[in-house]
Amino acid sequence: MAVTNLQRQQEMWRKYQETKDPSIKEQLILEYADLIKYVAGRLSIYFGSNVEYDDLVGYGIFGLIDAIDKYDINKGVKFETYASLRIRGSIIDSIRELDWVPRSLRKKSKDIERAYAELENELGHTATDAQVA
Repeated sequence: MAVTNLQRQQEMWRKYQETKDPSIKEQLILEYADLIKYVAGRLSIYFGSNVEYDDLVGYGIFGLIDAIDKYDINKGVKFETYASLRIRGSIIDSIRELDWVPRSLRKKSKDIERAYAELENELGHTATDAQVA
């Protein structure tokens, strides 16, 4: 009887959870590396040309490793589902670390930009600072 891919993965997970063997961990990383590319590809649409795709993949590797370390096969959750969230979170966290502007300041800046745009649409010309205030 042929061993299916799913059975092979389940056996790898069982062995890894029992032994924490680094060679099995490496196999798991290679097994799920395409998941990083998938998540990075989806996020690259959101970030556009502001962040290189290869950087997203690099940040995602940390998320995959973290997911492998923390995954519990007894929880009944598919690893791909769990890892996708961890990879996405790792990528977003890494990008946030690169940004020196606090979130609150970035939000205020966007609010001001929105106010200018709305007023300019209403007036039909460029709004002055006094008009926005």
